[in-house]
Amino acid sequence: MKKLTDFEIEKKLESLEDWDFYDDAIHTDFEFDNFKDCMSAMNRIAFECEALNHHPEWTNIYNTLDITLKTHDAQGVTELDFKLAEAINRIVEVEE
Repeated sequence: MKKLTDFEIEKKLESLEDWDFYDDAIHTDFEFDNFKDCMSAMNRIAFECEALNHHPEWTNIYNTLDITLKTHDAQGVTELDFKLAEAINRIVEVEE
């Protein structure tokens, strides 16, 4: 998978709400009403990750979820990261 240029990444971010690009990865965070809702979203996201065979770096503290996406094989951001980010946004939007 081809690593995207900084310009390509910034252009794609224009249509991807609440994601930022830094440290060769795209990042977002979500805050839920409680721990249960956060874990529910993480479980739904996990199924999408498995389907795409692409897995995030993420941390959860109580009701917050921080997500970092990059394609390690490409040493940066690829189309696959954006595909997963879009799926994550759809999942979290449904949860809210």
